[in-house]
Amino acid sequence: MDDGGIPDRLGPKAAAFLRQTHRNLIGDQWLDSQSGETMAVIDPGSGKLLTQVANSGATDVDAAVAAARQALEQGPWSRMTASDRGRLIWKLAAAIGDGAEELAQLEALDTGRPIFECRLVDVPGSVNMLEYMAGWATKINGETMQLGAPGELHAYTEREPVGVVAVIVPWNYPLELAVWRIAPALAAGCTVIIKPAEQTSLTAIRLGQLVLEAGFPPGVVNIVTGVGEVAGAALASHMDVDAISFTGSTETGKAIVHAATGNMKRVFLELGGKSPVIVLADAELESAIPGVAGAIFFSSGQVCTAGSRLFVDDRVFDRVVEGVAAYARGLKVGHGLDPATQLGPLVSDVQLERVMGYIDAGRRDGARFVTGGARIGDEGYFIEPTVVVDTSPAMSIYREEVFGPVLCATPFKSDDLDGVVAAANDTIYGLHASLWTRNLRHAHQLARRIKAGNVCINTHNFFDPAFPMGGYKQSGWGRAAGFAAIEHYTEVKGIVARL
Repeated sequence: MDDGGIPDRLGPKAAAFLRQTHRNLIGDQWLDSQSGETMAVIDPGSGKLLTQVANSGATDVDAAVAAARQALEQGPWSRMTASDRGRLIWKLAAAIGDGAEELAQLEALDTGRPIFECRLVDVPGSVNMLEYMAGWATKINGETMQLGAPGELHAYTEREPVGVVAVIVPWNYPLELAVWRIAPALAAGCTVIIKPAEQTSLTAIRLGQLVLEAGFPPGVVNIVTGVGEVAGAALASHMDVDAISFTGSTETGKAIVHAATGNMKRVFLELGGKSPVIVLADAELESAIPGVAGAIFFSSGQVCTAGSRLFVDDRVFDRVVEGVAAYARGLKVGHGLDPATQLGPLVSDVQLERVMGYIDAGRRDGARFVTGGARIGDEGYFIEPTVVVDTSPAMSIYREEVFGPVLCATPFKSDDLDGVVAAANDTIYGLHASLWTRNLRHAHQLARRIKAGNVCINTHNFFDPAFPMGGYKQSGWGRAAGFAAIEHYTEVKGIVARL
C-alpha cells in the first residue's frame, strides 16, 4: 500500500477516482448527504480503509426520487424519441468499454474478487447488456386486436414506462447488476435511483459520472449511497417510487415486498439460491470436474447461482469429489488486484464470520471435510475453498445459502434419478441448476423436472442479455434479461374507440 491506503497495483485512473470525494448524484449535481455523514469503504483483501462515501438518509432519498420524477414527467427525457434513448444507452455502453480497465480495477478492489473475473465478466457483461437493451428501445410496441363485442370498434394496446424505478444492488457484482437492472428500465423510458450496497459503492458512483458524460438529462439516473436499513428501506417504502428492483437475500426481499405494499409498487426480486449440480456417470469428467469447481469457487462462492449442492452418480462420486478437491487446493488465493489470483477474499468481516459459522456448524453436525474449512491468515477476509461430504438435509451447511466457497457433495444411485430430482428440488430456492451428462435424452428430461428458473446442461452460471434470468419459489419474482425484463418496466394500456 501507498498514498494513504491506495494499493500499489491500482492504475492511475482508478487511483485518481479513489482520491475524489464520493457524493450522491441527484439530478446532475454531486451532493453530500444532508446529514453530512459518511461511511467507510474497506479493502476486503487487507481489511484497511480505502475511502469514504456518503451515508444517506430518508431526506436524500426524497431528493433523488423528486429528481427522478421531474425527469420522468417534465424533463427532456419524457419527450425524447425511442431512437434517441437508444443512442444514449449505446453511448453509455461505449463509455464503460472505454473505461474497462479502470472499472475492472475498482470492482476488484471494492469487492475483493479477482481482477481476471472483473475483466472477463463484469465490464463486458455491462457493455453487452446496454447494447442489447439499446436495441429494444425502438421495439417496445403495443398490438391491435379483434374484439367480440358488437359494433364497429378499434382496439389496441400501448406500452408505457412504469415510472420511477428504485434499483437496490447487492455487493457481489455491483457494477454489472446495476447496469443489468437499469438498462431495460432506461430502454422503456423510466427514470432510476440506484442504491448500491454499503460495502461496494465505488463503481456505482463511477457509473454515475459516466452517465453524465454520456449526456443523459438530469435526474434520469440518480445514485444514493447508504445502508440498506435506512436508504434502502426509504426507497422500498417511498410513495412516489413506482417500481423497485432488488437483488439480494430472500429475507431482505420479503421485507422489500412488505414495504412496497404502501403504494402497491411493482417489485422485481432476484434472491437467494442453493443451486443443485447433478453429475451423471456418463458425463465427460475432464470438463465436468472443473465445471463443478468453477460453479462454486468462482467469485469465492459469493454468487446467488453458485452450485453449492453437488449430486454425483455413486460410480464416479469419489473421482469427481477428489477432482474438485484437487482443483480447490490448486487455486491461487490472494488480493483481487493481483493478476495471478484465482480466489479472492470474502467481501467483509461480517461475511467471513457468517461463512465460518456455517463451516463450524457443519463440523459440529458431523460433516466430513475433504478439503478446506478454515480461515486463511489474519489480514483480509480469506477462507479456504471447501468441499464437504457426509452431510444431510437437516444440516444448515447443506440446507441454507452459505454464500461462500463451500460445496456439499452427495452420491446417488444410478437407477434412482427420481430420487436425485427430488433431492435437487428439496429446497426453498429455485434459481439455477446444472446437469452434466453426454446423454441428451436424460439431460432434457431432467431439465424439465428441475424446479429452477434456469437450468444449464454441461455448463453453469450462464448469463446473456437475451437469456431470461430469474427464480422459482423463494428465489424471486420476474426475469432480468430478454424482453421479459422490458415487460417488467412497462405498463400495458388498453385503448378502445367506437368508430
